[in-house]
Amino acid sequence: MLSHIPDCIELVDYIDDGEQARHYLFRLLNLAQSKNKNHPHDWQQVQPGQFFMLNVPSIGEAPFTFTEPPNERGEFKAFIRQMGQVTSTLFSMQRGAILGARGPFGRGWPLDKIVNHNTLIIAGGCGLAPLVTLIDKLTNNSPDKPTDKLANKAKNKQQLILIYGARNKAAQMLTPERARWQKQIKIFNTLDATDEYTSTNANTRANNSNELRATTVQGSPLMILPTALSTFTRPPTTALLCGPELMMSSAATYLTEQGMASDAIFLALERRMHCALGLCGHCYIKHQYVCKSGPTFSWHALQQLKAH
Repeated sequence: MLSHIPDCIELVDYIDDGEQARHYLFRLLNLAQSKNKNHPHDWQQVQPGQFFMLNVPSIGEAPFTFTEPPNERGEFKAFIRQMGQVTSTLFSMQRGAILGARGPFGRGWPLDKIVNHNTLIIAGGCGLAPLVTLIDKLTNNSPDKPTDKLANKAKNKQQLILIYGARNKAAQMLTPERARWQKQIKIFNTLDATDEYTSTNANTRANNSNELRATTVQGSPLMILPTALSTFTRPPTTALLCGPELMMSSAATYLTEQGMASDAIFLALERRMHCALGLCGHCYIKHQYVCKSGPTFSWHALQQLKAH
């Protein structure tokens, strides 16, 4: 059932992380009503990669991805960067403020093509946010834990590697998440400009023996791609990309040149969405609405759209 009417939510808390960016904790105020099967917003069925529309009263709406889906108390999280009128107003609001939310919307990451497949993840800036719930889900059973002595011998287990790019160290975002994942998967951080690292293997060392070491290099995610690919014990069969469209396009092109199937490379598009219902046309690409058919598309599907 289509609905433009948002559910009431409370701004519970927020934590700064990166340049003009915050982790926000929200809570659904009418949880019992939202669990009704006839309710237009099914908050208990959020899939990794889906988004919601945040309504700031008297200002407007904007789409954001879930970094933690609603729990049994109706609490959920989102990573939000201050960029326009909606987010600027949000950043001025205090804990306890009442807002609105609609969702979940869109098609998330195709789990059937990701789970149990060696997967390369490439993200730039706040483009890491749409991948948070997915990486959290996958790392629950990651074979890359150093304490697992059978990990390197398990031929049928999944291996994940993340490349994360930012302008500089101050612009890096989702710090708690990356610190948590670093204990289980290999992470390559790239910085466009830095005076802090002079070696390709000089990132902060692990705090304890149970943490994997991350690698930080100066340059773009594309520069570290060959190294990341060579780190896999078996070549990755799936790639997930989110960030600037030029970065995603260049990475997808490189991966296909290396032999990865175009229908195994998935991109998350950030097109301006106003309604999330496929009615307003703001996110229209050829004959597809990003809010309905996306925001995740395979590289093959996008190439087909460009060809028509």
